[in-house]
Amino acid sequence: MGLLPAAAALAYPFFLMGFHAAIVAHAVLLAALMLTGAFAMPLSGIAFAFRLNGDAAQFDLRARRLAFAGIAAPPLFVFVGVAPGLAGIHIPDIAIWIAIWLAAALCVWVAPDGPVASAPARSIAGWRVAHGAAAALIACFVLFHLVNHLSGLEGPGTHKAIMAAGRKVYRAPFIEPVLVALLLFQIASGVRLAWRWSSQRVDAYRIFQIGSGVYLAMFLLAHMNSAFISARAVHHIETDWAWASGAPAGLIQDAWNIRLLPHYALGAFFVLGHLASGLRVVMLAHGVRPAIANRFWTGSLAAAALIAAAIIAGLCGMRV
Repeated sequence: MGLLPAAAALAYPFFLMGFHAAIVAHAVLLAALMLTGAFAMPLSGIAFAFRLNGDAAQFDLRARRLAFAGIAAPPLFVFVGVAPGLAGIHIPDIAIWIAIWLAAALCVWVAPDGPVASAPARSIAGWRVAHGAAAALIACFVLFHLVNHLSGLEGPGTHKAIMAAGRKVYRAPFIEPVLVALLLFQIASGVRLAWRWSSQRVDAYRIFQIGSGVYLAMFLLAHMNSAFISARAVHHIETDWAWASGAPAGLIQDAWNIRLLPHYALGAFFVLGHLASGLRVVMLAHGVRPAIANRFWTGSLAAAALIAAAIIAGLCGMRV
């Protein structure tokens, strides 16, 4: 069980390759199975983390953290496809990918085992408050961004008009650096909280919150690397609808671009799900009955899945 998360992450790009091969061969059923497998691999990390939840051995703790890392496979694969080339490293990304996960599995396997050493209890309340406050500010940008992408269902022209209006605000010289700083803080504080919570026995709601947070940390790093460094600084490419949708080839037909489909879809799903998880905690802290808070969370995840599907449909060419 302990090394299965690494095996799932290792398999992830091969499902994407299988999907592309099936599309080329016009094997629709096989393509659907391959794409389902590609989504199942990172999502299985949540199941692995739940299965390993709270075990006291060092091996199980490392395996649990490996499971959480495996959830972030889609944005990590995008990062691996972009960052090495920017650094002048011209090694096939699949070779880098295999090396990363074999090394991670080896670290889990060979490190000394034994009971988890008890550490002095340190309050993370300050981190939680700061993380939540930053999230409230960032949520304004994120929700606008999601609405902007949903507008792609009407067409690139609508998306462009809404994006142009939004950029007057979030690309303003006195706002963009603050927004970037908040995003970087959110990554750092989120990783700190995930590391702490991953060492404790927690319920399924917290496991989802940790897993979605780990995904978002990697997603933000990959997205900022692609947008700020690769597109804007190095290649001077406009980060518009064509850039997001992988034009002219598109997300479905191109062997490289297909990695963007689960990257975007799970990104939209997890950001909304993570916000809902945080709101659930706030609701419980303010005396809302657990049954109501849990129904809110479940309904929010269902809505997040529908919104993510709609965004991907627009990026893949569907119009209303």
